[in-house]
Amino acid sequence: MASNLNRRKFLQATALTGLGLSLSGRLSASGTLAGKRIGIIGLDTSHSTAFTKLLNAADAAPELMGYKVTAAYPQGSKDIESSVKRIPGYTEEVKKLGVEIVGSIQELLGKVDVVLLETNDGRLHLEQALPVLKAGKRMFIDKPVAASLTDAVAIYEAAKKYQVPIFSASSLRYIKGIEGVNKSEVLGADTFSPAVLEKTHPDLFWYGVHGVETLFTVMGTGCKQVNRIHNDTTDIVVGTWQDGRVGTFRGTRTGKHDYGGTVFTQKGNVVLGPYNGYQPLLLDIVKYFETGAVPVTPEETIEIFAFMEAADESKRRNGATVTLESVMTKARKS
Repeated sequence: MASNLNRRKFLQATALTGLGLSLSGRLSASGTLAGKRIGIIGLDTSHSTAFTKLLNAADAAPELMGYKVTAAYPQGSKDIESSVKRIPGYTEEVKKLGVEIVGSIQELLGKVDVVLLETNDGRLHLEQALPVLKAGKRMFIDKPVAASLTDAVAIYEAAKKYQVPIFSASSLRYIKGIEGVNKSEVLGADTFSPAVLEKTHPDLFWYGVHGVETLFTVMGTGCKQVNRIHNDTTDIVVGTWQDGRVGTFRGTRTGKHDYGGTVFTQKGNVVLGPYNGYQPLLLDIVKYFETGAVPVTPEETIEIFAFMEAADESKRRNGATVTLESVMTKARKS
């Protein structure tokens, strides 16, 4: 009788498990619910391991909705030493978190539902993004979205062609203090971040992009022109918006690395900082994976890169005023 009772309990448990799966989705071979499998392209950045640790944790936040990193293609930069040397170590880290390592992007796409394009080298992003878009999979592209304004425009044009919304953002978009800003009341802003240079990328694309994104998060789109002051230790870029508001970005290369700023509003000033970590960005990535709704429009991301390209042109012209329209026109003709 005891054996029959145990058998009945087993069958009841099995039935309940099956019911649960039928309601929530089917399990893939990896044990992750189908539709929730994330693939990573590029293990040459700490973002890859940071995201994987948050997503694959045994006590992962319920807001992450069961999404897990299940496979990764490690190849990132091939010639940026600071990136290349990270790949073996980061590969071992994600393997310990249950991630399968694959040998190509095509192999990855056969095993996952959505993609985190994490390659640190923006020069590879267009090439790596295209097969993902052709496969119709939603994709987050980490900063920089590309290593040129021309490639950034091409990526978003491809997304439009294949009807796949893509999302790109810096975690500095979620810096503390920003949640208290009423953007309709913003009169101007000053932001700052490190702006370490990398010879393979336009100056601000490599690291200054984080502070520039903070600036656009509070100011919004509509920047008309920029002027840039540059020396070995500092960059200051002054942007004038179409409505007359002024926003500035200070990029630093000496002293302690830090992020922050001040937002000037109709009701007083708001101080931004400190940095708020990766979790707020990751929550928005998961919402995007789930719904297809992008938290940041293509227009805003492209304008951020046009701002930085115009800043580079201003540097080449000894601080002269450069319009964003002029660099956009050039990029679209390339």
